[in-house]
Amino acid sequence: MRETGPIHHSAMNLTLFGVAILFVTTACPTGAQPEQKTSLAGPSKVTDDASARRDEISDRPVLQQRNPRYQLCHGDTFDLSFPFTPEFNQSVTVHPDGFITLAGLGDLYVLGKTVPELRDLLKTAYAKILHDPVINVVLKDFEKPYFIAGGQIGHPGKYELRGDTTLTQALQIAGGFNENSKHSQVLLFRRVSSDWAEVKVFNVKKMLQGENLSEDLYLRPGDMFFVPQNSISKIRKYLPVSSMGFFFDPAKL
Repeated sequence: MRETGPIHHSAMNLTLFGVAILFVTTACPTGAQPEQKTSLAGPSKVTDDASARRDEISDRPVLQQRNPRYQLCHGDTFDLSFPFTPEFNQSVTVHPDGFITLAGLGDLYVLGKTVPELRDLLKTAYAKILHDPVINVVLKDFEKPYFIAGGQIGHPGKYELRGDTTLTQALQIAGGFNENSKHSQVLLFRRVSSDWAEVKVFNVKKMLQGENLSEDLYLRPGDMFFVPQNSISKIRKYLPVSSMGFFFDPAKL
């Protein structure tokens, strides 16, 4: 099994542009666009409304399913057993490039697949050399649930998410606030798709002073929170995952 326990980092590189932090917006779709028809009286209102609706829909993130299955990551290991052809039994590791090496077949790309998807993929692949193969997949070593803490706190870094943990508890696990923390504007980033993250703002200072922890939500695996030094003037509800590099340095996690 992989190393357990929180992974501490004494420092984290944070990139802030000016006093206000501006989020990167998504690029406009490329390719030919339908030509808008106009009249001598000016552009059609129907055309303008349709264009506005298209723009609105294109900016909406695609939400994840309610109970998503675990997706294979780099370094995950699993056992493959063939009840009727045990000579193909093997232990497999996902390589850094996302491929696995299979006995009798060679390399197969599996990064991001769920276990059911992997099972179907393996059956299709081994059907080339076996008749109606039966394959059992047992996930052995995998990436454990975690959260990431950054900004003006005692110990920025990546921590294992063990059991039910609230935001204020996670803050204490990560060393608590320091003298430069903006207690009233803690940002929580939660992925809603592979490309988008939802941004929530929590006034932890008010929450604790009022002894009202009803808003102290439980963290989910992969959540990231950031404690700024100064007030952030502009915060969008959703932002591309690629923009989160403004707050967290992946090389330090």
